[in-house]
Amino acid sequence: MSVQSNKALKTMTSSGIVLFPVASRGGDIERCAAELDSRHGEEAVRFWKTECRKLADELTGLGLSEADVRHQVMTFQAEVQTALVHRSQSRAIADSRNGRAIKR
Repeated sequence: MSVQSNKALKTMTSSGIVLFPVASRGGDIERCAAELDSRHGEEAVRFWKTECRKLADELTGLGLSEADVRHQVMTFQAEVQTALVHRSQSRAIADSRNGRAIKR
């Protein structure tokens, strides 16, 4: 990121307009959902903490306040959770259509 872009970001965030970096992270959201969908237990927790820390460090480096960073990370977490739910629902629908639904 150029110095000019970093200055523009600081100007925008300090003037009351908060950018929404998570909105441009659709690929990261899907990537994390896929990874978490395939990992379990401590491995999933370690992966998730690492991803959230990387995002927080990146946003801090861009000049966002601690409160804005926290908000963006929480938003990212919610988006990944939504993607995980969607993946699970899609699988359940596909299984149902293929006659593999779990009978209760």
